[in-house]
Amino acid sequence: MQLVAEYTHAIASLVIFALLVLALSPFSALAKQGRGLAPGATPEQDYSDKAYRLNRAYLNGTETLPAFLAVTLAAILLGANPFWVNLLASLALVARVAMLIVHLRGIGKPHSGLRSVFYVAGWACMVGLAILALVAAF
Repeated sequence: MQLVAEYTHAIASLVIFALLVLALSPFSALAKQGRGLAPGATPEQDYSDKAYRLNRAYLNGTETLPAFLAVTLAAILLGANPFWVNLLASLALVARVAMLIVHLRGIGKPHSGLRSVFYVAGWACMVGLAILALVAAF
């Protein structure tokens, strides 16, 4: 327990991120079902369609969660500076939540704008976590 005691914010960020992805799953499935789509089908690429945006938010979460999990756990297990690990993991989570809100509300354009800004912010935090892990490893 001593190993993880200093990383509670980072661990909580991992859990909350995973819960967000898990919560999106049934909502995405129900939205696709409402459009008459078979399980696993992808709604037509129309950013004005809520089912499409919900599905993209879910898929983006499932695509990003493994990297977030890997770099955060690596930083924790290698004993990287807890302040920076907690800060970057928390900021990555905040960026993910903000991106999710932008995605679900259909704010901005499909390929740029706030959604892209929040995506890049979260991505940068994960790169920072990876660098912290590598520095701690060597």
